[in-house]
Amino acid sequence: MPFEALFVPDELRAAVSDEAWLRAMVAAERALLRVQFGEELPEVELDAEELAREGRRVGNPAEPLVRRLRKVAPNVHHGATSQDVLDTAAMLVARDAVALVDGCLARAAEECARLAEEHRDTVMAARTLLQQAVPTTFGLKAAGWLVGLCEARRALAGVELEAQLGGAAGTLAAFGDRGLELLRAYAAELGLAEPALPWHARRTRIAQLGSALDLAAGACAKIALDVELLAQTEVGELREPGDGGSSTMPHKRNPVGSTLVRACATGVHAAAGVLTGGVHEHERAAGAWHAEWKALSDALALAGGAAARTAETLTGLEVDAERMRANLRAETLSEAARFGGAERPEDYLGAANALIDRALALHRDSK
Repeated sequence: MPFEALFVPDELRAAVSDEAWLRAMVAAERALLRVQFGEELPEVELDAEELAREGRRVGNPAEPLVRRLRKVAPNVHHGATSQDVLDTAAMLVARDAVALVDGCLARAAEECARLAEEHRDTVMAARTLLQQAVPTTFGLKAAGWLVGLCEARRALAGVELEAQLGGAAGTLAAFGDRGLELLRAYAAELGLAEPALPWHARRTRIAQLGSALDLAAGACAKIALDVELLAQTEVGELREPGDGGSSTMPHKRNPVGSTLVRACATGVHAAAGVLTGGVHEHERAAGAWHAEWKALSDALALAGGAAARTAETLTGLEVDAERMRANLRAETLSEAARFGGAERPEDYLGAANALIDRALALHRDSK
């Protein structure tokens, strides 16, 4: 994507790069060779760009890869198909990248927990339909952010990443009577789950992964949008760290972190549409499978970018408690007047503190 380094941390860019996919493909071939024949795959010098160019004529990079590997290991890829290699590689790439995404989400969650605890008594206006509603606390708002991140982490952790091995059409026929045995050993060798059946055209795990990444990015975008609204000049209740400078207006302090978070989340949502919407024909798809490769890399990278920038933004977030209190309008107690009265916003906070405690407990349990 253009200006990728602006949005995605270097570590995540590397984790979903062409080189990372190539390493994962080789790992899949190495695992199959080892469990099937007890052989080791020698090191081979490979170029991802070159394989992609050669792969144009067959529609994937696995075929030119296999031709090179067979020069040093003739039994490599025996009984497998290109989609076995690429789907398994996708799961290996996802495993490494999801760990990075989760680390960023965990850092953001820690910051939310800190803000929830520190500002449990910081009174501010709750806003519904962008209008002041009733009193709340900034601690409770941060607790809401925290729960969203915890739920996203739980969803990501719940996606079972499965190895793929089915042969030409998912029958394992080329492996003879060893098919199920090899499938089990292959998955174990790679540290992936063993699928009930080959999933060439049943994209449940891909869809779950896309949905979970979309949920994670959405949780970050929710935080970013709230920060942007509360950082508006006329509101002034929050300020992002950094100068947020403008190329033409020296007075500006733009919410840059939140802006990038929302841009990343929009990209994840678009990629998730590909990952969750694929209906693959018969035993192997013509096109829908190929479209997943970029979408998966984009979703992983941009979800990580959203989480990383959320953590950075929250770490240095400036909270103006006095401005929050001063912005409260008298009418925020109108509901209180209907239900028994409260003379101060502090007296109409309901179970805010108890709810914060529940969010913090959920966070502790998710560590």
